[in-house]
Amino acid sequence: MARIFFFLLGFALLVIGTSYLILYLNLITIGYNFSFYVNFIIRRIECYYAIIGFIIILLTTLKKGRDKK
Repeated sequence: MARIFFFLLGFALLVIGTSYLILYLNLITIGYNFSFYVNFIIRRIECYYAIIGFIIILLTTLKKGRDKK
């Protein structure tokens, strides 16, 4: 049950972080260059949610379960 919770938590964080990354892509359309975009998203905590969520999903899917005898 805990694995499902952590998987859903990781998925939610991944979706939130990725949506912020896509939303911040609008900076390029108003005239900023790609290096400014990368520099901007490195400084935003919301964009780290995508990385944290991806790591949580990897840990929950790759962790071995207990043998039930």
